[in-house]
Amino acid sequence: MRTLKEKLGARIKARRKELGLSQEALAELVNMDTPNLSNIERGKRFMTAETLERIAQALKTSERELFDFSEHEPEKYYRSDIQKYLDTSSEEDLKFFLDVMKSYFQHKK
Repeated sequence: MRTLKEKLGARIKARRKELGLSQEALAELVNMDTPNLSNIERGKRFMTAETLERIAQALKTSERELFDFSEHEPEKYYRSDIQKYLDTSSEEDLKFFLDVMKSYFQHKK
């Protein structure tokens, strides 16, 4: 089972990615160096309440939302990431992805 630090770090990372921010960009917004932010996102380091407030503000969310570890959250971020890839893919790439998905679901039956 993941620790609180790991779950919170994963939520911060997911929200950062959802907003299209790099670790460097978020670190700059919250006045922190990138390695420290990386450690927070990987659940290796916890943060002060003040840092949590700055991160939540930079991520345009509330502290409470960052602590929402509901089961359905990962699906939301998977869909968001998949959509980003689809939006930036060429027609050839889209055809390939479709073929892979069709094959996957045929074998899954």
